[in-house]
Amino acid sequence: MRRLAYCKIVLATSLVWVLLDVFLLLYFSECNKCDDKKDRSLLPALRAVISRAQEGPGEMGKAVVIPKDDQEKMKDLFKINQFNLMASDMIALNRTLPDVRLEGCKTKVYQDDLPDTSVVIVFHNEAWSTLLRTIHSVINRSPRRVLAEVILVDDESERDFLKKPLENYVKKLEVPVKIIRMEQRSGLIRARLRGAAASRGQVITFLDAHCECTIGWLEPLLTRIKNNRKTVVCPIIDVISDDTFEYMAGSDMTYGGFNWKLNFRWYPVPQREMDRRKGDRTLPVRYGSVQPHTHSLRRSGWMNLRISSISYHQIRNVETNQCLDNMGRKENEKVGIFNCHGMGGNQVFSYTADKEIRTDDLCLDVSRLNGPVVMLKCHHMRGNQLWEYDVQRLTLRHVNSNQCLDEPTEEDKMVPTMRDCSGSRSQQWVLRNMTLSA
Repeated sequence: MRRLAYCKIVLATSLVWVLLDVFLLLYFSECNKCDDKKDRSLLPALRAVISRAQEGPGEMGKAVVIPKDDQEKMKDLFKINQFNLMASDMIALNRTLPDVRLEGCKTKVYQDDLPDTSVVIVFHNEAWSTLLRTIHSVINRSPRRVLAEVILVDDESERDFLKKPLENYVKKLEVPVKIIRMEQRSGLIRARLRGAAASRGQVITFLDAHCECTIGWLEPLLTRIKNNRKTVVCPIIDVISDDTFEYMAGSDMTYGGFNWKLNFRWYPVPQREMDRRKGDRTLPVRYGSVQPHTHSLRRSGWMNLRISSISYHQIRNVETNQCLDNMGRKENEKVGIFNCHGMGGNQVFSYTADKEIRTDDLCLDVSRLNGPVVMLKCHHMRGNQLWEYDVQRLTLRHVNSNQCLDEPTEEDKMVPTMRDCSGSRSQQWVLRNMTLSA
């Protein structure tokens, strides 16, 4: 009898906890019906736990796989923002990510009196899920004492959900979120300047509208600025796949910089920095430029920072969803094609006023029918380096050969080809405009 009584107690207790979990899930789920005060009363950590299934799509940065039946719809949605919108919308706005920091970084202790920061995020027609995931990652993974506010600068977006629905959503967040609307399309730099002028934090941190902050991202940046107010800092930039939204750790052995043509590139950490740090990879790397998408600086230094903008392109094939890539190859070698990563680097190309397709000081050159497409020194004489881009048909036509740039063949899947122009999807290329600031 006593054993039966114990069983009843255990079952009753378990049932109570199950009912409580169901109640919390229903009561505090992410929805527009939540009462503002009730939503604010829920601790962020608790809400992060109960608002999603731990094994949901994309959790811990895992890749999202789209079923075969949805592939065509996925491709159509891809065109809206030039990434897999279907996959993004399947992922929780506060998804979990792995902690990929060096062990030495995980054990570092930071001062309590760090300067606070305003996080400025510029967006234009950004997808709802990527924008909100950026904001949630900032709030959930930043110490509250140093996060003064989040400032969203809308560079004249046209989508309705980025108007009143966005304003209503951010009102419920634990950190003050301010939305500034540009009167006309102004570009990244002017929009950032507007956000900086409206900020009140001691430090200004600029983020892209489609990134995710990981644990421990902010404290090291603010520490460097506290130690030297003239410092401009940026974190290690990891990669989120535009196809599967898989999170992939970046390398601490590279840094961002500009070549003599003012193209942004990733470079290996020089030996002199390795020697200076004496093998301690947790120490910062010194360099003379900032990664354009994510960086922090003291408010007093912002208005004195000289700004220039550089237009460049990521050239994506519509059929394969892969991008032109110089593969780190040298002069006289073939240009490549590889999965788009959105991080610039070897996938940065310029379509110049001379109608060249340029990577650094090399231009895409075709000397005979059917290619190959090689990279030669730009000679500015047009000829074999002259390309016509049709913004309606999305074709890149090589004028001398009158052929179009096409997808790779089965024999070599990492090299684009030249074929007679047919208007097929494999000959359509999207030049995604990006802007870098220096």
